[in-house]
Amino acid sequence: MRALKRTLLVVIVALVIIAIIAAIISMQYPPAPATPTPTTPTPTPTTPTTPTTTPTPTPIYAETITIGVTDKVTDIDPSNAYDFFTWEVLTNIMEGFVKYKPGTDELIPGIAEKWEVSSDGSTWTFYLKKNVAFCDGTPVKAQDVVRSIKRVMTIQGDPSWLVTEFVDDVVAVDDYTVKIILKTPASYFLAVAATPPYFPVHPSYPQDQIVSDATWGGAGPYCIKEFKRDEYLVLEANPYYHGDKPKTKTIIIKFYRDATALRLALERGEVDIAWRTLRPQDYVDLAKNPNFVVKSVPGSFIRYIIINVKMDPVSNVLVRRAIAAAINRSELAEKVFFNTMTPLYSLIPAGMWGHIEAFKEAYGPGPDIELAKKLLREAGYSETNKLVIELWYTPTHYGDTEADLATLIKNQLEATGMISVEIKSAEWATYVDNARNARMMLSLFGWYPDYIDPDDFTSPFLLSTANKWTGSQYANPTVDELLREAMVKVDQGERAKLYEQVQKILAEEVPFIPLLQGNLMIVYAKNVYGVEIGPPMLLPYWTIYKIIG
Repeated sequence: MRALKRTLLVVIVALVIIAIIAAIISMQYPPAPATPTPTTPTPTPTTPTTPTTTPTPTPIYAETITIGVTDKVTDIDPSNAYDFFTWEVLTNIMEGFVKYKPGTDELIPGIAEKWEVSSDGSTWTFYLKKNVAFCDGTPVKAQDVVRSIKRVMTIQGDPSWLVTEFVDDVVAVDDYTVKIILKTPASYFLAVAATPPYFPVHPSYPQDQIVSDATWGGAGPYCIKEFKRDEYLVLEANPYYHGDKPKTKTIIIKFYRDATALRLALERGEVDIAWRTLRPQDYVDLAKNPNFVVKSVPGSFIRYIIINVKMDPVSNVLVRRAIAAAINRSELAEKVFFNTMTPLYSLIPAGMWGHIEAFKEAYGPGPDIELAKKLLREAGYSETNKLVIELWYTPTHYGDTEADLATLIKNQLEATGMISVEIKSAEWATYVDNARNARMMLSLFGWYPDYIDPDDFTSPFLLSTANKWTGSQYANPTVDELLREAMVKVDQGERAKLYEQVQKILAEEVPFIPLLQGNLMIVYAKNVYGVEIGPPMLLPYWTIYKIIG
């Protein structure tokens, strides 16, 4: 019995010890989780979560953009206007059969929806859009186009040759069809028809009279709201325009007396765009300013001297050749234009087919002072009997550099020791009138293309029926014949050979002296967009806009 009790006691003690040990172990190592019993979950409906995004703010566009220029308007009348800036204004308030796609030299439909040319190239037929209207809502019909083109032919202003040299007759076939019969075929006539003399003008324009300050306009993207000569021009979007509406409702053009005033206006925010012309150093300075964009406009802008070949003493071809030999183009490019322009030895710009360096072949790269002296001696001049000539410039139309350019040319010519130069100047309107009436002996001019073809750099200058505007009084029947032959040729190689002959005669007879070729520059505020200038070098206002918020 006692043995049984003892055994039972031992077992109890052992069990207690085992329990204590187990408790200690469980405190150090928690039990593994129970294996869950597999079940089929019941789906709980959820609402999809939409990602949170910050809405893009809608840009706020300015209703007005101001363009500053040192240029001037001549005649707001395509029958007589023949200068670059006035043509720019006309292309924004008027429109012809075709126009240039902004930023390119591609011709696209203007007021004409389509056109066709006869198999022999002598007749062009234009089919007008039926939704074209002038600024007062008056519909534009074929009769308006015919009236406007014939008006140019009647008035016989400076650009009339662009019609009269090509067009034999213009007819309204019906209200929306215009037929133009050419005197002779011209492969590039479509580009000619894109120029202002072919723009329909409002019926208020008198048929036989030039109206320089006319505000009636045409059928372009903008209308003239207000014009105060040499101060400002206000344009408003044409509510009846048939094409894409202008991106900016109002364009204000302000005219400044010089480049200094224009730059100050730009830096003060008075203008959004500074266009034609700041000084070369201004472009260098403003390119460093993060608030502005300085854009170079590649193109075929040329500078040259016009010589009145019927005015003594430059009526002597030896004198004209001597002047050509004494010119140092590289010095002009470097000292006046900071090498933004390059030497040019023909009226046809370098890079354009048909160009040859005719003056370089005849007189070297320049200057050739000894050749100039030799020619002057042959003409009867010496160090004691100097050639006395007048050199004219206009102070603002081509920028403030003109006085510097004229002075440097004077110095170059006088370096011969046998030439004395008197410098004269006149503001643009007077200057143009002086040229038209052949009052200037030597005059500095520049040329922006009417259309992109060698003809546009030869015929306006050398064709005797087209060059009255220059005041050169130059006429050569052989040159006339060569130019007219080049007009009708289709093969580019054949045309190039004819232009080569013309350029050689130009260098021999020297009614013009080519000087420089270069780009144009434009500066605008960094929040201005849509500045698109192509090879024609005219600024389309309807593409420009400004973001203000």
